[in-house]
Amino acid sequence: MQASIPSIVGQMIVFAIFVLFTMKYVWPPIIKAMEERRAKIADGLAAAEKGAQALKAASSKADDELKVARTQAQEILATANKQATQMIEQAKTAATTEAERIKANGAAEVQRELAQAKDALRKQVGELAVLGAAKILKREIDAKAHAEVLGDLAARV
Repeated sequence: MQASIPSIVGQMIVFAIFVLFTMKYVWPPIIKAMEERRAKIADGLAAAEKGAQALKAASSKADDELKVARTQAQEILATANKQATQMIEQAKTAATTEAERIKANGAAEVQRELAQAKDALRKQVGELAVLGAAKILKREIDAKAHAEVLGDLAARV
């Protein structure tokens, strides 16, 4: 049993040296790497939280802008509809005015042509009366000839 005690003591010394070596040279870089990793994770979580808040704010702002744009679009449509209605009313008024003017011109033209036709008819009737009288006077006064001339005049009228 005696040989095993120095062996155990030697193993304890080697283990103590290994622990000291590990604590002095191996453990600090591992701890440092773990701290850096923890800091990176914390920074990443903080950035993710900021990103989520920024996304939420941007989404809210986009919704507000969309509401404003919809309101403006509705106002523009209402204005356009109002202008279209006004333009239609103006066109109706202009068309009614033009129709009245055309009717008045047409009625005046009809009256003018009617007056011209009456004047032409009066001239023709006068000419026929003069011709009829001339023929009656040239012939002798005969009832039969007189009736014949009147029938000819009536056919011309």
